[in-house]
Amino acid sequence: MIKASLLDKLQRLVERQEEVHAMLADPLVIGQQEQFRKLSREAAELEPVVLAWQDWKTLLVARSEAEELIRDPDFRDMAQTELQAIEARIPEVEDSLLASMLPHDPRDDSSIYLEVRAGTGGDEAAIFAGDLFRMYCRYAERQGWEVEVMSASDGEHGGFKEVIAEVRGRSIFARLKFESGVHRVQRVPETEAQGRVHTSACTVAVLPVQEEVTSVEINPADLRVDTYRSSGAGGQHVNKTDSAIRITHVPTGIVVECQDERSQHKNRSRAMSLLAARLLAREQEAQQAATATLRRNLVGTGDRSERIRTYNFPQGRLTDHRINLTLYSLQDVMEGELDPVIDALVREHQADQLAALAEG
Repeated sequence: MIKASLLDKLQRLVERQEEVHAMLADPLVIGQQEQFRKLSREAAELEPVVLAWQDWKTLLVARSEAEELIRDPDFRDMAQTELQAIEARIPEVEDSLLASMLPHDPRDDSSIYLEVRAGTGGDEAAIFAGDLFRMYCRYAERQGWEVEVMSASDGEHGGFKEVIAEVRGRSIFARLKFESGVHRVQRVPETEAQGRVHTSACTVAVLPVQEEVTSVEINPADLRVDTYRSSGAGGQHVNKTDSAIRITHVPTGIVVECQDERSQHKNRSRAMSLLAARLLAREQEAQQAATATLRRNLVGTGDRSERIRTYNFPQGRLTDHRINLTLYSLQDVMEGELDPVIDALVREHQADQLAALAEG
């Protein structure tokens, strides 16, 4: 059942759509390109809400008519069958209607930079960082996304001290944006002779790729750019030209590097894009920190100081501490079956958004 406060908002949105359509038909507005574009975007955003609202109201009318027909003995059986079908559809349509009202995050359609770093735990943390990265790669493969490693620092006994990749495709940030944070693992390391369970941690950061680097102000005077020779597998050009790029943003101390491309120009372009994403994430995290105490749920804050998830291998258990989710299918998750976790996080986030919408 939709709350009365949300019904009031829906009615106002329907009225606003009628108002916007009237303005778009006004010759004076048509002649003002900027205003016309702005109103056209608003109309496009309102359309799915109004269509879902109309579907819902049509179902309610059909339900009332079926309830009336049930009183007539000649139509009772037919009306009951129809009423059951309508009752089954109403929750689905209501969910679509409420989903259409949720604020749209313009970053949701973005590709991402995925960063996984070993934290406390030494060699085992690096090995777990490798396991996490493999998990995300498996999930990306299931989704049809493309993963390209930008830079990596191998662990001494396997895994990664740090690995950064670009994941390209549709709606990636929408699915993975809740993965940022501290991931804790509890298991017996292969090097542990006495079979004791160790606890290690890794940090994961998910940053939307910024198509326009100029969306973040970067003063060239604040940058220190170093070139060096690429290392590792990569063909005959490796170690012959200084094509790899390391950029340091002096005011913040943020360092980015890229050595994947043969061209220094391409490496610089990708490194600048990554720097822009990190600077933007830094600004957004500062804003989120100011309002975090007002929110019931910390889903999506990306606060790396908090433990968001525990992977307990002896018990085959995964726990997401933000939403009190526990699954005993850890092996499947590590093989890339992340949807049960991600879907639960998305539902919780949407519930928070709807609650805020009803209260506002």
